[in-house]
Amino acid sequence: MEIRAPYVVVGAFVLSAIVAVFGFVYWLNNVGGIGKRESYQLVFTDPVPGLLVGAGVLFNGIRVGEVTALELVPERPREVRATIAVAERTPVHSDTRVGVDFQGLTGVPVIALEGGDDPAAPPARAPLVAEKGAGRSMTQAARDALRRVDAVLSDNAAPLHSTIDNLSTFAEGLARNTPKLDGIVAGLERMTGGAPASRKVVYDLHAVDDFGPQRGGLLPFPLAMGEPTAIARLQTQRFLFTPDEDVPGFANSQWSDSLPALLQARLQQSFENYDISHAPLRADNSVDGVPRLLIDLRRFEIALGSQPRAMIALSAKIVSSDGQIRAAQLFEEAAPLTTLAPENAAAAFDIAFGALARKLVTWTSSPA
Repeated sequence: MEIRAPYVVVGAFVLSAIVAVFGFVYWLNNVGGIGKRESYQLVFTDPVPGLLVGAGVLFNGIRVGEVTALELVPERPREVRATIAVAERTPVHSDTRVGVDFQGLTGVPVIALEGGDDPAAPPARAPLVAEKGAGRSMTQAARDALRRVDAVLSDNAAPLHSTIDNLSTFAEGLARNTPKLDGIVAGLERMTGGAPASRKVVYDLHAVDDFGPQRGGLLPFPLAMGEPTAIARLQTQRFLFTPDEDVPGFANSQWSDSLPALLQARLQQSFENYDISHAPLRADNSVDGVPRLLIDLRRFEIALGSQPRAMIALSAKIVSSDGQIRAAQLFEEAAPLTTLAPENAAAAFDIAFGALARKLVTWTSSPA
């Protein structure tokens, strides 16, 4: 026997289910859920990446509705218009501020409304315009900032390079003048009533004025002599030791100037004692186009051991005005210390310097 389907019953059930769904939706929107809603138009003048229909709408951080429509304006390509539906009692006024917030770890975008400052402002009737840049996420803002920084660096590459070079020159100047800066700081401490600086015992070198049988002819041509070059360790007024260590009795002893400056001054005087008419001119007082006497200070230290010695070593080059090396020579002298004390060390350095200066001056007067 064939069973006939109760089509009337099935149809009635389906219609009842549809009516129930529509009834639930009506109840949710008007009684049981958010209640009655008001629609507002929003205008964004910047892109709103990730904003979708159905995204939440927050008012002062509280969810009050959702986005119901998004559309582009053909005649205004930069604009995005959004329609939102919010609870009827939401105080959306003409001065309400509009933005986009990003929530959660994934940065889900939502419309963020913020109440204005005027409670008497009229309800919003015209579209509300979002603030400039309201649709930018933190990632986009960081990218824009980095892009601006890159543009600034590109436009100012040459000045930045020049500034770095100037800082390098300034640092080198500080290294060369560390002893002078120490003296300035010590003077400021004394002037401001700080801890009194311990009194320094200052030692000096003496220019050579007796060349004896080593004396040659007159200096053959005018020269320009600048301050000797030296590594940072030698840019000091302290007594240096090798191996490098603190030797008792030398903490309050120093030379009258930094070693390169002191060496230049006493060599200059030695040349003048040899031949005042043709002595080298200082580099800052010389005229262009004259040969130069280039000196590099290599050692100026006390070699410790069973018999301490004061050692001075330097290289000298005579360079023509066109940059060609005419002559070059290494000079090194040493003198023993009777005892390891500052006054004996200064006397030994004075002896070593005298022997070295005689050789340098006579070599300059007749270079090979």
